[in-house]
Amino acid sequence: MEDLLFDIQLALPQVILGVINGSFYALLSLGLAVIFGMLNVINFAHGAQFMMGAFAAWMMLNWLGIGYWPSLVLAPLIVGAIGVAMERLMISRLYKLDHLYGLLLTFGCALVIEGVFRNEFGSSGQRYSPPKMFEALDLEIGDFFLPGYRVWVLIAATGMCLATWLVIEKTKIGSYLRAAVERPQLVQAFGINVPLMMTLTYGAGVALAAFAGVLAAPIYSVHPAMGANFIITVFAVVVIGGMGSIAGSIVTGFMLGFVQGITDVFYAEASQTVVFVIMAIVLLTRPAGLFGRA
Repeated sequence: MEDLLFDIQLALPQVILGVINGSFYALLSLGLAVIFGMLNVINFAHGAQFMMGAFAAWMMLNWLGIGYWPSLVLAPLIVGAIGVAMERLMISRLYKLDHLYGLLLTFGCALVIEGVFRNEFGSSGQRYSPPKMFEALDLEIGDFFLPGYRVWVLIAATGMCLATWLVIEKTKIGSYLRAAVERPQLVQAFGINVPLMMTLTYGAGVALAAFAGVLAAPIYSVHPAMGANFIITVFAVVVIGGMGSIAGSIVTGFMLGFVQGITDVFYAEASQTVVFVIMAIVLLTRPAGLFGRA
């Protein structure tokens, strides 16, 4: 019995931290799923847009004196507006072409964005301190101390994921979006501006990435490669959950964060590769993903 309690105490901190990482996977994969599911574009610039959200919050704090809460609203709007401009100028021209063209274009955009930020800020990380108010949420579980800001991240990420799912699955706007994917000409015949809807959808997906970036800024150092560190794992999450599946991205993101946490306790060397092992198994047994349509 004592051994079991010791194992639980040992595993609990890593599992909690894994679930918090999973909240970032869920948020980022949700943005990817929205863009792919609605626009059929594989947005490889998503990691760079996540990084832009973190840098936007850092610049607003250090250059303009704008605090965390306004940044949590303004940074996603600013980066989402940049995404709207990208979609209008470049991505909208690729909708009728093969997925590969969109992937290559957005991959190129990611390299350019990261290069610009690396040239301006260097490769070293910039510190963004979490607001003091979150200390009220600090948790002590046995010998494990969980900073209150990480508790807030878990709450905020879960809330944003659920809100996005509700908008897409349960509202009239979401039904218009789904219909526009299947029958754009029919939806346009009812007087709905489908190109504008697609532009705003891309901007919303980018804003989700930037929102995750603002949440991540006080946890991870703000640096140009921070998005690249996440994006490969996030693509694996999207593939496992099912390309374009909103619910699949959310559930799979949290699930894989949990699995990584457990793996980190018992076999730490495999914690970074377990996601890709699961992806390989899912692709072999269910190529459409756990929640995708076969």
